[in-house]
Amino acid sequence: MLRFEVGTDDLLRSRFALSPAFELGGLLRIMSGLDQRRLPATWSGRLMPAFHALRRDTALDAALALHHRTFGASFITLPPSSLDQTWEEDLAALRATPLPDARREIARCLAARPVTDPRVLAVLHDDNAVNEIADALDHAWHGLLARDWPQLRAICERDVVHRAGRLGRSGWAAVLDGLHPGLRRHEGGIDVVHSSTHCTVALEGEGLLLIPSVFVWPGIATHTDAPWPKTVIYPARGTAALWEAPGPSTHDGLADLLGRSRSRILAALSRPASTTQLARSLRLAPGAVGDHLAVLRTAGLLRRARSGRSVLYYRTPLGDALVGGTGVADGC
Repeated sequence: MLRFEVGTDDLLRSRFALSPAFELGGLLRIMSGLDQRRLPATWSGRLMPAFHALRRDTALDAALALHHRTFGASFITLPPSSLDQTWEEDLAALRATPLPDARREIARCLAARPVTDPRVLAVLHDDNAVNEIADALDHAWHGLLARDWPQLRAICERDVVHRAGRLGRSGWAAVLDGLHPGLRRHEGGIDVVHSSTHCTVALEGEGLLLIPSVFVWPGIATHTDAPWPKTVIYPARGTAALWEAPGPSTHDGLADLLGRSRSRILAALSRPASTTQLARSLRLAPGAVGDHLAVLRTAGLLRRARSGRSVLYYRTPLGDALVGGTGVADGC
């Protein structure tokens, strides 16, 4: 069990961020078989051919060699600085890694999981290893994740907005209590129950970095060593729906009633979201989403409320009943 010792200053300095590099690493671990989970069939069928082509045509296998079941080379997944973190910023930080630092981490990874493939070893021992690995990961980002990133980012952003609302209403205790079943808060500390790390780590007034993730689901991950600050990476709310096999559509009738775009928006609002978040996740123009939201709100299917700088939309009981297909007749 890992225990974080938490003081009052730590709560004040805890913050959220997003990590595109961590999400790419999580996806690659699953696709390479290093993680025991499997992608949903729809994702696997779409992405696996591209993954195999990348392994054949780029140095991606060298990057995969830097992952272990319980850790990975820090220089390929450096800590994010904000909620606005981009893949381009992650890639630039990777390319800026001094070669001696990269060599130390490569040696650590090879000691934990030896590699015999001469093609992989040639890349890892090359003086240009950092750039070759960066190029391979950039190809992987654009070939595997870039298309879906707006939707995944919106899920993570909605999670942060939700937790920021809880923070404003009930404080950090409410935020931490709802992050993950394996995270237990107690007076003076936070326990990560099923962590492979067994020690007590003092936050020393620096706070926790909290990162919502899609690909960490259903588990939880932590960082306790530099260059990362003390970090907890947890499954973003709404992630489970991505991993469930899609069943028959239950919204065909709703689309006939409201139109396809409005029915999709109403269905997507199982959790509050802003116009921008909906536009990203549904791949619709923000202006069009705004117009549809106004119509749905006028019809009594949605309400809105401000949370910080965002205006969030959420379904009314009537909207819930329409999406669920139940409850309307009982009230008539």
